Amino acid sequence: MIAAAAGGETAVDVLADYEDRVAALPVTLGARRDRVCRARRFMSVHRDLDVWMQRPTVARLADLRRAKAWPFVTWLFVSGRRRPDLELLLAKPAGCDLPSVWAAAHPDGIARVEQMALGLGWSKNWTRQVVVLAASMICVWADKAIDGLHDADFDAIVAELDRSPAVTASARTRLKTRLFSLRHICFQLGICDVAPRLGQPPARSAAQHAATIPQPAIAREAVRYAETISTVLRPSTVQMRIKSVRVLCDWLADHHPDIERLDQLDRTVHIEPFIAWARTRPCRGNNGRGRTVSPTQFHHDLVDLRVFFEDITEWGWASQPNRRLFFLADLPRLPAPLPRALPPSVDRDLMAAVEHLDDDFARTGIILLRATGMRISELLDLELDCLVTFGTHGTWLKVPIGKLGTERMVPLDPAPLAALDAWITNRDRQRPLPHPRDGRLCDFVFTERGRRPGAHRIRRALQHAADTAGLTGPDRQPLRVVPHQLRHTFGTELVNAGMSLPALMALLGHVTPEMTLRYAQLASPTVRAAYDTAMNKVRARRPIHIVPAGRTTAIPAKVDWLHTEMIKTRVAHGFCSRHPIAGACTYSNICEQCDNFVPDPAREPVIAEQLDDIRTLRDDAHQRGWTDEAARHDRVIQHLEQHLTTTRHRNHQLTATPKAG
Repeated sequence: MIAAAAGGETAVDVLADYEDRVAALPVTLGARRDRVCRARRFMSVHRDLDVWMQRPTVARLADLRRAKAWPFVTWLFVSGRRRPDLELLLAKPAGCDLPSVWAAAHPDGIARVEQMALGLGWSKNWTRQVVVLAASMICVWADKAIDGLHDADFDAIVAELDRSPAVTASARTRLKTRLFSLRHICFQLGICDVAPRLGQPPARSAAQHAATIPQPAIAREAVRYAETISTVLRPSTVQMRIKSVRVLCDWLADHHPDIERLDQLDRTVHIEPFIAWARTRPCRGNNGRGRTVSPTQFHHDLVDLRVFFEDITEWGWASQPNRRLFFLADLPRLPAPLPRALPPSVDRDLMAAVEHLDDDFARTGIILLRATGMRISELLDLELDCLVTFGTHGTWLKVPIGKLGTERMVPLDPAPLAALDAWITNRDRQRPLPHPRDGRLCDFVFTERGRRPGAHRIRRALQHAADTAGLTGPDRQPLRVVPHQLRHTFGTELVNAGMSLPALMALLGHVTPEMTLRYAQLASPTVRAAYDTAMNKVRARRPIHIVPAGRTTAIPAKVDWLHTEMIKTRVAHGFCSRHPIAGACTYSNICEQCDNFVPDPAREPVIAEQLDDIRTLRDDAHQRGWTDEAARHDRVIQHLEQHLTTTRHRNHQLTATPKAG
């Protein structure tokens, strides 16, 4: 007698249903008989399928190979009579037709998934791998149709995949990639609720990180502190503060293992040696191997530790140290380098190369970064409603909340607006994705194939544009350009053009004037222009000396002096000049205009030369629009003409009167 196959269904019933299935196959009569015979042979040996499913995977594979019963077992799995384990599915031979049998049984679900995959721009080969191979595996494993899958099913199969020791690393990676893509399709179709996440598992929270501190008592205090400040501070800020506390605790574990509580710390014994070590401590993580921390990181560590101990002291925690441990004087003075704005020529050549980038996303993103001064994180967080038109004031871009927690509006010129419009027009309609800040669903501007592109594409494309433009640094090596330099260039360009600092502060999204002053320092063209303007005035006031032939003393070059942009006065014995801001001298030509002034007849040539120069100065003042100066010179000319007439008359009298014998 044949035992029951499962749940009251006998093996006879199973074989009968299988014979009906085989009879409908488009194969020859001999092939049908062969399949049925193999199934009967397999069932005669393994009467209880539930018991057989409990056998080791290697033994089951040997049974199927010996009985050539893979078609029969495939039908059991696809029809839902048995739920296979993942190891058996992954170990099936290459010729097993489970994916095609399953696909034939679910044509509608396959069509929906395939249409969405092709709509996202996937290749036909990858679409087949995901739609047929991955979908058949998870649906058979979970005993569900595609529409019945949930996020928990994907999490469960990945967890079982990680637990399976028989799966090779390459097979595990291959299946995970296919399952990720299938889950992405299911999210776009609304089957799954959570968008899949690439990369490493989510980072530990600050409290979880604090719990790993080697000193148990300090770890409890750090966890309490992290949970307290996380209610008012951003997760990244809390994480950085706990990491700084962890640095101190790790150092204590190595150098002072007897320290178990915070109130045992002493500044002289513990903190001062720690500060000396922390300045040159090695960086943590794989990216910092072989390097020491920067002065900025060292400064952040000390600030975080100082705030940590001040907080627990002000809150009156029992674990607070007996004395203050960190002081303001411990903080190093950080260098304040100028913003790394691109020179105008480099900026021009770089943006010309950007226009020819093949990557539409990178090209559009770089154009917007340069035109708005956004941070790259703000660019990636732009939403579809970011464009706002204010009538005659044009179109503005609403920059989302970013690094400093502020939202702002930036005007858009026609060129970047056209680039953004073109991207939005060609963007496919896709399901909203959760915002990384608060988890709300958002229609982001920059999405491709249902996913958000990363900042690395912007960085790579920008460097490629710099290399294409042939830009080099002072060492003749290819110039390294990063996206944040576009922000510096934007700010420096505007302040050079005369924009006020409050307006620039609003455009850059700064919260303090000091930030704007640092990011918008005057660049070399502005400094040069101001320098040249001032030096021209200084040079005008400097005496320009010439030494005539036969003389040993220098006299001013009258031609140069006459044409300087200064308030000039010609006196009988020399020249005088004053800056226009200072105005004319109150005593200029006062003697020549005095009623008591009597010219020396022997100085007639000097008076004549002075009169000619002052006439030239009057004409120069008329050309510059200095009406008061021209009038002043006219008054002097009038008096000099009278003096010259008087002098010539007296000289004529002297020459006409004969000398006494």
